[in-house]
Amino acid sequence: MKFALQGTLVKVSARQRFTCFLFTASAVLLSGAASRAQSASPLSTASPAFREVTDEAGRIVRVPQPVNRIVSLAPSLTETVYALGLQDRLVGDTDYCDYPADAQKKTKVGGGISPSLEVIAALHPDLVLVTKSFNRLETVHSLDNLGISSYATDPHTLEDIIASSKKLSDVLGVPEAGASVAADMQRHLADLQKRLAALPPKRVLFVVWTQPLISVGKDTFIADALRHAGAVSIVDAKQSWPQVSLEEVARLQPDFLVFSASHSESVSPAVDVLATLPGWSIVEAVSNRRVAVISEAVNRPAPRIVSAIEDLARQLHPNAFVEIPQTSKEKLPKENPPPNLPPAANSSLSPAQKIIPGGCA
Repeated sequence: MKFALQGTLVKVSARQRFTCFLFTASAVLLSGAASRAQSASPLSTASPAFREVTDEAGRIVRVPQPVNRIVSLAPSLTETVYALGLQDRLVGDTDYCDYPADAQKKTKVGGGISPSLEVIAALHPDLVLVTKSFNRLETVHSLDNLGISSYATDPHTLEDIIASSKKLSDVLGVPEAGASVAADMQRHLADLQKRLAALPPKRVLFVVWTQPLISVGKDTFIADALRHAGAVSIVDAKQSWPQVSLEEVARLQPDFLVFSASHSESVSPAVDVLATLPGWSIVEAVSNRRVAVISEAVNRPAPRIVSAIEDLARQLHPNAFVEIPQTSKEKLPKENPPPNLPPAANSSLSPAQKIIPGGCA
């Protein structure tokens, strides 16, 4: 083999050719290794692509980092996402996600029971939010098969709702927002406790449905919401949504019937119909029309439920919310007349017009 070197042909032995090959190959390998090391070095300090968390169903979930695209499969979760200020990351929700109004503008993926997996996949979510009590396990398994991560919540009390909101805020990367939302909920509930602590609770029947008559069980978050509003359900059942007999309601005689706003348009006719049914005619809450109607937020385990609790408490215990005006502690000196009024003029005023020492007129 010959190489041209400065215009002179130089013969190269086989040994020299082999040595040259090894040198060149080594140089190429070292150069490639150095290049790969340089390109890999930024990744060594980057955040991991996934984070493992345990959801409220006890599953270990790999959550992509950061979570920039969210799909919600329950109205309560949609409300929580908005409460945390993450509405811009919400790319899809269900047909029933109607609060706040902006949620209705999001891409709809169908109902929570049987959502469209095709629509969800087309939205390329980083995380799909589900609830254990509302969504089906089959939906979660289908999402797993598509390689889409899902996170489940499962609150059963007001404290659970507060804790669940905080956990979700941490999973979504905004723990400060979750702490703020939780603190606000706790502040309002503490004020209610202070106002209602000395008052006996009202015995109520929470009406989920009228025909058949369906109420709520004692271990549901709605029953706990009633307790925070200064009420107690007359239904003592372990089932979440028990059917109740008219005879039992007539025997227990609730102080109030409680409806959510989703039935508000039909509450009056419903009460009229109930009054004509056997057994209801002797229910005093029906005959005396002692009915409380509150926001549909009471049906959703989300931060807004506190507003529904406050509303119910005001209807059941109005006297607890009567603000007593504080008497002014400043007293006018007896010898001083009102400003810009001559001393003689003050004596000519009628008793009702005179300024009485102590600040009361």
